[in-house]
Amino acid sequence: MGMKNRTALVTGGTRGIGRAIAIDLKKAGCKVIASYHGNEEAAQAFKKETGIEVMRFDVADFEQCQHAVRRIESEIS
Repeated sequence: MGMKNRTALVTGGTRGIGRAIAIDLKKAGCKVIASYHGNEEAAQAFKKETGIEVMRFDVADFEQCQHAVRRIESEIS
């Protein structure tokens, strides 16, 4: 099955391995959201460079994760 019409949330997706995964998923046809926790400026630069949506939340916080997934389901997907 292809990646078209799929949505991927890549945690830590604005740098390092997560960045590479997010970019490859986008190239494969996925709608990608890259989460980040800290550096707003770097995340916005990543978004501008790649066209990949970014979302700030702490993956160690269950409630923040729930909120992010609900937001993705209703607004982004």
